[in-house]
Amino acid sequence: MQKIAVDAGLSCPNRDGKFSKRGCIYCNSRGSGTGAFKNGISITDQILMGKKNLGRRYKAKKFMAYFQSFSNTYAPVDKLEKLYDEALSVEDIVAISIGTRPDCINDDILNLLENYAKEYLVWMEYGLQSVHDKTLNLINRGHDFQCFKEAIEATIQRNIKICAHVILGLPNENKKNMLETAKTISKMGIDGIKIHLLYVVKGTELEKLYLNGEYRCLEMDEYADIVSDFLELIPKNIIVHRLTSEPHKEELTAPLWSLEKNTTLNMIKDTLKKRDTFQGRLAG
Repeated sequence: MQKIAVDAGLSCPNRDGKFSKRGCIYCNSRGSGTGAFKNGISITDQILMGKKNLGRRYKAKKFMAYFQSFSNTYAPVDKLEKLYDEALSVEDIVAISIGTRPDCINDDILNLLENYAKEYLVWMEYGLQSVHDKTLNLINRGHDFQCFKEAIEATIQRNIKICAHVILGLPNENKKNMLETAKTISKMGIDGIKIHLLYVVKGTELEKLYLNGEYRCLEMDEYADIVSDFLELIPKNIIVHRLTSEPHKEELTAPLWSLEKNTTLNMIKDTLKKRDTFQGRLAG
């Protein structure tokens, strides 16, 4: 089974003015998505193209529709139902993953997803980034850690898998801060985690900080070291969905090494081997 990224044309309360129009300081104009909807490509057509490409590349037979761009629960529940139904109606789609913010869910939305979970594998992917409110405020996240906790508690009561997104290398965070994030979320009952590298995108507030010398990117060896520490604290029952980010080359300012995904992954593996360690070693 392979995951197909879907752009549903939704927005974000941190961009449309409900909370802010600035967005998070690192976020690109596409909300980490493909921009397909803006280009007039329907959800069905996006999935069909994804099936063709991934089927050819990986010999995949079944697929997960991944609603990735912006906040994919940020709409009235009847609109969301139509979007999700369209994706799940495509042949060989057996799972759905919803990328969103913890402040963009309610009981009606969770009830809808709980109904889907009776027939499909359903993942909710909540962006957290850090457990530290000081950091969340600095990056203009628009919600605090308590909001994330409440979303997890509401979701965990249903048959829905939970994946938390965290970012390593956020401004003013040291290794201790990052590992506190690992320790905290490991005890919250989540099912999966995505670990992202903070990279600098052109035209963002983070780029201004970087160009003014107010932000320094992690080096590859630093990142591999911190990821290895992070993994030691993540219980082995938590699925690691991602170990590093994948920036678009044309919009990247720094660090350039972030384009070398395989090299980064190999360095993480080598670091773990040299330490003779593994995921969950320090998780108890």
